Amino acid sequence: MTLKTIADSLGVSAKTVSRALAGKDSVSEELRARIRAEADRLGYVPNSMARSLVSGAAMTFGMVITHPANPFYALLISAVEERCRANGYSLLLMVTEEDPETERHAAEELLRWGVDGAVVIPVQEGADHWQRLQDSGVPIVLVNRRLDGFECDFVGVDHERGAYEAASYLLDAGATNLYALEEDVPFSSAADRRAGFHRALAERGLPVQDDTVTLVPPSTAPLRELPWEPDAAYRCAQQLVSRLEPGSAVLTGSDYFALGLYRALAEKGIEVPAHVAVIGHGDLPFAAYLQPALASVRPPAAEIGARAADLLFERIQGSTAPAATIFLPPELRIRTSAGGNDRHAEN
Repeated sequence: MTLKTIADSLGVSAKTVSRALAGKDSVSEELRARIRAEADRLGYVPNSMARSLVSGAAMTFGMVITHPANPFYALLISAVEERCRANGYSLLLMVTEEDPETERHAAEELLRWGVDGAVVIPVQEGADHWQRLQDSGVPIVLVNRRLDGFECDFVGVDHERGAYEAASYLLDAGATNLYALEEDVPFSSAADRRAGFHRALAERGLPVQDDTVTLVPPSTAPLRELPWEPDAAYRCAQQLVSRLEPGSAVLTGSDYFALGLYRALAEKGIEVPAHVAVIGHGDLPFAAYLQPALASVRPPAAEIGARAADLLFERIQGSTAPAATIFLPPELRIRTSAGGNDRHAEN
């Protein structure tokens, strides 16, 4: 079906149909209603490619993520897509699975498609390909991970603050020894969490020993299955558990890690939180339903996605403001594992 098909059916010009469907004021409301009704009856669908050629805009955002199975990214994608839909844009999604070469290919594809803007969670191994995309006139917003030397808008979780507040809560609640079970990855998000953990200890005059932070290696499984393996955290936690004295506490960099820790503690007959308090990170859907319910740091995924999309729309509309760096605070959800009330149905 084309505009001419609708025009011939109603005895009007194709230009009149085009103006009516585009919402132009030059068409009466009565005629506009007739044209839209006929377009619906005939099953007319606007040609986005033709519209792009006329307007000079693809009306599409690109989005590049690393973990297709990560619940954080699921919320992020939904928020960006919602903003796009509300503004008449489409979303082109690409997945890198933490592979630098796949990421470079994704950047080239976004350039080839001529997207109007891009929301990117980078692998953090080079920025030349993103620089080329931005130099071509495509604004970029980085999410959750920064790239040194690459100037563009950034929106992310304040991981340092989240870890600091969680560690401070455990210490102020009486933890005699505090440990961390953290990701062994070179990403800014993990480094920021470690910095917050260390700051909480330093402010209270507590030393950071060599064994204070236990690093969990990345998953060897395809990232489309799970971003992290609880089993890897379980093996690391088995070594950590032997050092946990009554009154200790553990801050994990992922709720998946907390699953592995829970198993290691249970096998040794160590009760949570009676002997060891635990706080996770991510506040994944299962956290509130564990026994005991897992306290966790909840990142504001939806807010980050919406803010990133809004920044792109501002750039497309001509904003020349300096690159924004926005850190949104996470929320500390206290539950039984950290000594709080067991609000089992809280999500």
